[in-house]
Amino acid sequence: MEMATVFFDIGATLADVSGAPDGSLTFRPRPRVLEVLNELATLADTRLGTISNPGPGARARSHAASALEEAFPGRFGDGSLIRWGRKDSRGIFDDAVASAGAAAGDCVFVGEDPDERAFAREAGLSTAPHPVFARAALEGRPVSWIRIDLPPERTLRDLNAVANAAEVVPVHVPSARLVLAMATDTGAEQLEQRGFSVDQRTPVDDSVAFLVRDDRPVAPPSDPPPSGPAGPSGFTAAPGTAPLPADGQARAAAAFTFMARGLTGLTHAVASLGPAPGGVYIAAAAGTPLEELHIPGARHGHTERLLPDPGLLGRPGELDAGELAARFTRAGFAAAGPSPETVGAVGAAVTSSAIRGHIARISGAAPLVGGEPRIVSSRDASNPDNMAVVEALAAQFQGLGLTVTLQPFTWRGHRLANVEAEHRVEGSDGAVLLTAHLDSTAAYGTFFDPDGRPRPYDPRTDPAPGADDDGSGTAAVLAAAEAFSAMATRGRTPARTVRFVLFNAEEQGLIGSKFYARAAAAREDRIAAVLQMDMIAGLQDGAHRVEIHAGSAVPGPSVAASNALGDRVAEAVAAVEPGLEVQRLTGSTDPAAGRSDHASFHERGWAAVAVSENFFADTSPATGTRQYHLPGDTLDDAGHNTEYAAAIARTVTVAALTLAGL
Repeated sequence: MEMATVFFDIGATLADVSGAPDGSLTFRPRPRVLEVLNELATLADTRLGTISNPGPGARARSHAASALEEAFPGRFGDGSLIRWGRKDSRGIFDDAVASAGAAAGDCVFVGEDPDERAFAREAGLSTAPHPVFARAALEGRPVSWIRIDLPPERTLRDLNAVANAAEVVPVHVPSARLVLAMATDTGAEQLEQRGFSVDQRTPVDDSVAFLVRDDRPVAPPSDPPPSGPAGPSGFTAAPGTAPLPADGQARAAAAFTFMARGLTGLTHAVASLGPAPGGVYIAAAAGTPLEELHIPGARHGHTERLLPDPGLLGRPGELDAGELAARFTRAGFAAAGPSPETVGAVGAAVTSSAIRGHIARISGAAPLVGGEPRIVSSRDASNPDNMAVVEALAAQFQGLGLTVTLQPFTWRGHRLANVEAEHRVEGSDGAVLLTAHLDSTAAYGTFFDPDGRPRPYDPRTDPAPGADDDGSGTAAVLAAAEAFSAMATRGRTPARTVRFVLFNAEEQGLIGSKFYARAAAAREDRIAAVLQMDMIAGLQDGAHRVEIHAGSAVPGPSVAASNALGDRVAEAVAAVEPGLEVQRLTGSTDPAAGRSDHASFHERGWAAVAVSENFFADTSPATGTRQYHLPGDTLDDAGHNTEYAAAIARTVTVAALTLAGL
C-alpha cells in the first residue's frame, strides 16, 4: 500500500455509545482503542477515518461529530474521511474509498459487525473484526478463531496479562480452563510462548461466533456432520490441548449438525469452533440466520451471541464481589426484615392493575401512549415497533424524575437501544440494578400465507405481543420505578445508586445486556447487584412457585455473591409474599445459567440473579407459560396472571430497594 486509509466503525468498535433523550451522544473509547490509534498515528503512510450511522438527519450527524471530536480530539482531522450513513449495502464503502482518493485495496474497514465487514469486503476493502487487528489488516495478515487452554497452574488473570499485550481478543470464558478468542498467528505464537495451549480454527473474515446449547439427551449423531470446514474435525481436541469428554463431543456434533442442516440450501456458511458448555461454538458467516433455528426441546436462551472484548478476562466485578457478598450476608433480612416504609410503598405501586396496564401498552392490548392512537403489534428486534416502545419507555422513566440514558447499538442493520433510568448516589459502593428485557418474539408460532399454506415467522410484520416474555418483567421494572419515585418524593433516599434497566435483543442471544455489561466494565463501573426478571406472569394450574437462579459456569467470588443475593430475594419472599413457593437454583447446573440477561453480568464477575415463574427448572409439572415464543402470549391468555406477576415483582423490588439502603 502506498497511502493506506483505515476506516473505523464507531459504535461498539471504537467506542461505547450512550445517548440522552435530547439526542446528544457520548462516546467512551473501548479498551485498547487509544493504544491502537497511537500506534497507527506513528505510520507516516496511514490516514484515519470513520464510517458510522448515527441515524437520519443533520442533527444526528452533528451530535455524532461533536461526540467523536470530544472522545478522540484531533484523531480524525480529515473531515472528508468521516462518512455518515447506513451500512446495509456496499454503497457507503464505495463512497469511503472515493473520499480517500485511493484504490479499494489500499483501504481497511475495522468493524465489529460481520454484516458490515461483508459489505466492505464486497467493495474491495480489507477488513478487521477489532481495532487490535488493524495493523494486521494493513499488512495482509489473517485473524483466526482460537481456543485457549489454560494449564492448571495458570489463571484467567495470567492469560489477561499476556492477551492484552498481544494481537488477541477474547470473546467467551466458559470456564477457568478454556477461553474462546480471536488472534493473528503472531498473537497465537505469543500465547504458546507463555505456556498456553492454542487450537487455531477457521479464519474470522466476516463471521461472528455463537454458543449453541443442545438440551436433548446426549447421543452420537446418526450421520456425520457436514463435510468441509465445519466437518467432524471440529469436534476433536487439537494436539497439546486438553482431551474433550466423549459426551461433550457428541453433544457438540449433534448441535452443529442440526444447525448446519437447518441452513441447507442457503448461501451462508457455518463452521464448528469445537465443543462448548452444553453444546457447540459456531462461527456463522455474515447474514446467517442462526438465531432463527431452534433445536427441538431447547430451553430458553439456547443461542448466545458472543462479543469480542479485550477486557473480558479482567472480570472487574470480582474486585468487589467478595466484600459485597459479606455485606449482603451481614445485612440480611432475617434479623429485622425490610423496612415497613419500603414494603408499604412497593405494595401500593406494584399491583396487579399497574402490571396489567404496563403490559397492555407494550403488548398491543392498549395504545402505547395514553391519548395517542398507536398500538404496537410486536417488540421483535426486526420490527419497527421495537424502537417506538423504547422511546415510550424512556419517556415513562423520565416522567418519574430519573436520569434516562439510551444505549444505542446495531443488529443486522437495525438500530436498537437499551434503556437505563438511574438515581445516582455519590460515593455509592456499587449500583443496584433491577432489570428485564423489553423485546419479544413469536418465532415458535405457526403462520400462513394468503392461500392457507404454512410459512415461516416474519419478525418484521407478524405479531409478537410477548405479554409474559418479557412484557411481565418490563412491566415489573416500570412499577418498581414508580414505587421508588414515590418514596423519593417523600424524601426517602437510598445509600446506593439505583438503576432500572431494560435490555433489547435478548431473544437474539442476550445482545443488549452483553453490550450494556461490556460498556459498564470498560468504564470501570461498580455494580453491587443485578436482579433480572424474565417471565413472571405465566401460571397454569399448580403451585405459585418462584424460581431464583444464581448459577454461573465460571467459579470465583461472584458465585458466592450471587448466592448471597439469591438469599436476600428468598428472604424478601418470606417477608412480603409468604404464599409463594421458592425454588433456589445455583451452580453450573442451574438450568438458567448463561440463558438470561443476568449471565452477561456473571461473565464480568458481578453478583446477579434471574427471577422467573416456574419455567426454567426441571420441575413436574411446570406451571409457567404455555405460550412461550408464540403469538398467543397475550395479556388475556388463560395462563397469564398479573396477580401472580405482581407478587413476584413486589418481592424482587423490596429486595432491590432494601439492598440499596431503603
